[in-house]
Amino acid sequence: MMKTRFLAVILSIFFVSCSSNTDKLPSTVEVEKWPVVNVDSIFRDLGKPTLDRKAAYLDKTFTNLKKKTTFNGTVLFAEKGRIVLEKSYGVKDLSKRKGEIKTDDVFQLSSVSKMFTAEAVMILYSRGLLDYDVDIKEYIPEFPYEGITTRMLLTHRSGLSRYESLADRNWSNKKIPFTNDDMIKCYIKYKPDPYFKPDNGFHYCNVNYALLASIVERVSGKSFVDFMREELFDVVGMDDSYIYDMPTDTMVSLYLPNCIQGYYVGRKRPRRAQNEYLNGVKGDKIMFSNVEDMYRFRVAIDYGLLMPDSVQAEAFKPGSPKYSKRKDNYGFGWRISRKHQNCFYHFGWWKGYRSFFFRDDTNDRTLIVLTNTDKGPNSDVFWKVLRDNTITLSPSSINIPLIEVERNRKFPHSSYKYR
Repeated sequence: MMKTRFLAVILSIFFVSCSSNTDKLPSTVEVEKWPVVNVDSIFRDLGKPTLDRKAAYLDKTFTNLKKKTTFNGTVLFAEKGRIVLEKSYGVKDLSKRKGEIKTDDVFQLSSVSKMFTAEAVMILYSRGLLDYDVDIKEYIPEFPYEGITTRMLLTHRSGLSRYESLADRNWSNKKIPFTNDDMIKCYIKYKPDPYFKPDNGFHYCNVNYALLASIVERVSGKSFVDFMREELFDVVGMDDSYIYDMPTDTMVSLYLPNCIQGYYVGRKRPRRAQNEYLNGVKGDKIMFSNVEDMYRFRVAIDYGLLMPDSVQAEAFKPGSPKYSKRKDNYGFGWRISRKHQNCFYHFGWWKGYRSFFFRDDTNDRTLIVLTNTDKGPNSDVFWKVLRDNTITLSPSSINIPLIEVERNRKFPHSSYKYR
C-alpha cells in the first residue's frame, strides 16, 4: 500500500515556522522520524459504510444464485479502484460435495485466455518486433494460406476453418497430445477449405488465437509458456497464473493437474471432466488463473503498465466494419458490447469450465466469475450485476493497489503516475 507523510501536518508546521522564525524549521532527520500515515486508507475509510453495504448486497445476490442454480465458483467485483467483493461459493469436488473452494484457487479460463494471448502479441508489437498487417507467412513461412495477417487473427477475420474438426478427422490416436505445431502441420498436409477469403467477414474461431501463440513463439524465440510467464505474469504480479504445458512425450493424463477440476452437471451425479488431447493447443484456451490475478491484469492494462496507452487502446477498438450485422464487435481479445456502451467482455466454455470477464468503463466496474461446471447461470445474470446502480461508490484515491510499491515491480510504460 502506498504510504506518505501526512501532508497537512507538514504544511501547517512549515507555514507556522515560516511566520515566526525560519531557524526553527525541522531538519530532514527530524522529518524522517515523524509517523507514517497511510493517506489512502483515510480516503478509503470515508466510504467504508457504502462499500460494506454494496459488498453485502452483492454477497446476497450470489448466495441466492448459488441456492437457485448450479452456480459453483469464485467471484470478484471491483468498482472505482476498490475490490468490493471477492468470495467463493461452492465446493471443489461436486460429486462428493466436499472441499470448499477458496478465492485463490485456479481455474481453467477457457476462451478468456484469448485476451492474454492478444496482450502478448501487443507487447511484441510495442517493441517493434511484429507488424500487425504483414502476411503471417513472415513468421510462419510454411503456413499454406496467403493473405492472412496478424490483425485478422486478432479480430477473427482470417476465414480459417476450425482446427478441432481437422484434428477430430485426422488425429488417429486421441491419447497422444495434439499441439500447436501438430495443428500447423495438419493445415499444411490437408489444407481444409477456409470459410471465406481473408478479411471478408467475421467468424469467431479458436484457430486464430492458437496461431497467435505460435507467432509469439516464432518472434520472441521463447516458448509460449515461458513468454507469458516472464513478460506478462511475472511483470504484473500474476503469481498464481500459468499456461498449461501438456507433456508431449507421454500419453494424455486422465485429469488436469494442480487446479480446480471441471465438472459436467445434469440430472445425474456431476461427472468430473477428463483431460483431452486438444489441451495441448495453447493460445485459444488452457490458461489457468484466479480472480485476484485477473483483476491485477485489469489494473495493469488500465494504467499502461505493459505498453504505451496508444498501443493498449487497440484492444478495445472494433475490429470489424460498422455495418457488421453481428450483435457485438470484437477487438484484440475483447468483445465489444453494443447494448452496453463502453463495456468490454469475454466468456469462456471448455470441458467442464465456464468463465466470465466483464469491464464497465462508464462506471469503472469489473466483474470476474470463474466456475468449474459446464452449465450454470447465463451471462444476462452477470450483466445485471455489473450494471446495477442500486448502490454506487465514489471514486477512490487508490491508484495501483499492491502492484508497484509492495512487490517492487518496475514498469517501463507506467502512465498511472500522470493520472
